[in-house]
Amino acid sequence: MVKKLLQPQEIEVFYVLPALRRELAVSLKTTGKSQKDIAKLLGVTEAAVSQYFSSKRASRIQFSDGLKRAVNESAAKITDDITLMNEMQRLLQLTRTERVACQVHCMKGCNACYERSLPG
Repeated sequence: MVKKLLQPQEIEVFYVLPALRRELAVSLKTTGKSQKDIAKLLGVTEAAVSQYFSSKRASRIQFSDGLKRAVNESAAKITDDITLMNEMQRLLQLTRTERVACQVHCMKGCNACYERSLPG
């Protein structure tokens, strides 16, 4: 198997976004929402939600306590597609700040994702 260097955006799509959905699903469950309602709210299947709960999906990424608190705050605000998108963007920014993608990338001394300079 060829070991391929994933771009930061690929890591977000394949690992970080599913992990955020997992944490949101868990948080929404504690509010009493049904698996069906959680799936509809997050735009995923009920099977995906079930796999989030049983750690069969999106279990590679672990979030800090601070990020988990942010997820809980977001879960309380999500009521439709628009608030989901807004909160996911906010949470993604926090994962970038905390360098969550580095859990997957794991290259010692690598800072490539964070060295890019802004145009100006």
